[in-house]
Amino acid sequence: MQCALHSYRDSDAIGIATMNANKRYPHLFEPLDLGFTQIKNRIVMGSMHTGLEDLEDTEAQAVYFAERARAGVGMIITGGTCINQQSLVVGGEHEVFDSAADVPRHRKVTDRVRSAAPDCKLCLQILHAGSLARTPDLVAPSAIKSPISPLTPREMTEEDIESTINDFVNTACLAREAGYAGVEVIGSAGYLISTFLVAQTNQREDRWGGSYGNRMRFPLTVMRRIREAVGADFIVMYRIAAMDMLQGGSSREELITLAQALEQIGVDIISCHFTWHQSSVPTIATRVPRAAFTRVTATIRDEINIPMITSNRINMPAVAEQVLAQGHADLVSMGRPFLADPEFVQKAMAGREDEINTCIACNQACLDHGMMGQRVSCLVNPRACYELELNFKPIIHAKRIAVVGAGPAGLAFAVTAAERGNTVTLFEASSEIGGHFNLAKRIPGKEEFHETIRYYSRQLELQAVDLRLNHWVSADELVDGGWDEIVVATGVAARTPDIDGIEHPMVMSYVEAILGERTIGKRVAIVGAGGIGFDVAELVSHKGVSASLDIDVFAREWGIDFSNHPRGGVTGVEPVIERADREIYLLQRKPTSMGRSLGKTTGWAHKLSLKRKGVHMINAVEYQRIDDAGLSVLIAGETVTLDVDTVIICAGQKSNQTLFEALQGRVPGLHLIGGADVALEIDAKHAIRQGCELAAAI
Repeated sequence: MQCALHSYRDSDAIGIATMNANKRYPHLFEPLDLGFTQIKNRIVMGSMHTGLEDLEDTEAQAVYFAERARAGVGMIITGGTCINQQSLVVGGEHEVFDSAADVPRHRKVTDRVRSAAPDCKLCLQILHAGSLARTPDLVAPSAIKSPISPLTPREMTEEDIESTINDFVNTACLAREAGYAGVEVIGSAGYLISTFLVAQTNQREDRWGGSYGNRMRFPLTVMRRIREAVGADFIVMYRIAAMDMLQGGSSREELITLAQALEQIGVDIISCHFTWHQSSVPTIATRVPRAAFTRVTATIRDEINIPMITSNRINMPAVAEQVLAQGHADLVSMGRPFLADPEFVQKAMAGREDEINTCIACNQACLDHGMMGQRVSCLVNPRACYELELNFKPIIHAKRIAVVGAGPAGLAFAVTAAERGNTVTLFEASSEIGGHFNLAKRIPGKEEFHETIRYYSRQLELQAVDLRLNHWVSADELVDGGWDEIVVATGVAARTPDIDGIEHPMVMSYVEAILGERTIGKRVAIVGAGGIGFDVAELVSHKGVSASLDIDVFAREWGIDFSNHPRGGVTGVEPVIERADREIYLLQRKPTSMGRSLGKTTGWAHKLSLKRKGVHMINAVEYQRIDDAGLSVLIAGETVTLDVDTVIICAGQKSNQTLFEALQGRVPGLHLIGGADVALEIDAKHAIRQGCELAAAI
């Protein structure tokens, strides 16, 4: 929801801000000298495929990058660009950069970034998807199907390998011609290069397979020829799978050998990626601790003499500074934090960290959208990747606006409308802002939701919104207030299902359960397996320290050995999970598989976590009655009585429109937003976007 109203244009202001930033973050704002060029700070906006790459007109992508470059990022790495038609990840024609005819499209982006910030290094990420490609003639070192792909690749011939190497070189040269400062070649994630490196996906018996020396021949040949072709004054980076999270994956010794060889052939920077797409270890979800994997980068960095970039779940300046101060890396890559707040660097430099709209790693509008072929955006900043469509310009004629409800929709509207120059009063019946975010932040693994509430709290102050907590506002009070506009954002109410015995004392709502207002017993049935149901199951099955707050606990729960780094970091390591002493049933009426409403990129981890905690997940359930014997249900035509002492209702929500209905026809300019408009599984993504869009239009 950033509109770039604050910018440093005065050279004296820039100088003062830089001096202060250097005191607070002596490592983060230190330049990095590569010899032939300098990166002005240690902050990298990491690669993210946004969907803007495939638009015929690159104006949207140019504006998107330029806005972040202007705000002070030292280096930007674009979303992955394919080297030929055979290498496509998704299948869009503009994702391929293999012809001089494509140079003008890219030049439009590089020129815009250079105009916005001449000292920002914009680099092109290039890749070949290999066995993850979505093309009819996909290829790989061996004809081994990826477990997450429906297609089986054919084994590459010697001619295929040579032509593919040439295509990597060609795209790198075209990138230089198009005005990029460098390239990053993906050697990770389960894409082509990484499958040459791992024995289980490379079963060749020629010079490209067998020993590790042979298996790393392909990436080294690619990088050596790129270096020779682009010259010495062009940034060449390699993205290494520093811990691929695969049983039988790469060993630490192999990774160090590869890194040392890359240094010897002239690679300027090695950037770290963690996990393949098919791995069963989460690395970027909110349940992952901040900076969880940077120590892995450090083990490689200690063995080489070229800079290394680390990444994953680094979302605030203090976290990035600590990573650098500990010697874990030379540069810090943050991708999604720049979706959440394009002014991240500028705010850190100016001492305005409390104004940063923090990435909460929910993945709902970024990675989930990307997985579904939609344009990427951000739950907490719906303007991300919509910079041409959604802007918050100063209003000409200010209005007096009343907003009822300080949940995500009401907060987004109130802050944005006030930022534009309107006079806004925000009424909230409870004692705190945040709405259902105040429930989410209590779920183990979702502690980051505190940050969004902190952000909005600060923005309400900055934008001088008149916040009235503990104020249940009536329709009559609003009618008598003489407001120009009234925005009703009263959210949702829990739906009570029609089950015989629903009033039994053992029954409680999810709100009561999450807030700890009722005692939860040892035998629990959760009615409803949507997002709230899964969250409640996470809460009641949890014991001990939240894994998202402790890297060692996280490592134990997901079977990672950071200290010894066995193959893939996980080979032979069994997950060890501390769980509450409860018998838990998570029940779903629908016959569809459990968790289908969860996020594409996070739902699997949610399900696997609960499975490992022994939660019984049962679908196609028909609820019959609740009584002293427990919860009776019909499963596969048979009545089963679950011997439980607690039943938690998570059966969806209904829109709370009582106030809106009472105001209809009585006031001008009446609006309904968020869950009060449409109850969509407590959809904060929809609520915040709707609030921002209304504020931009009102």
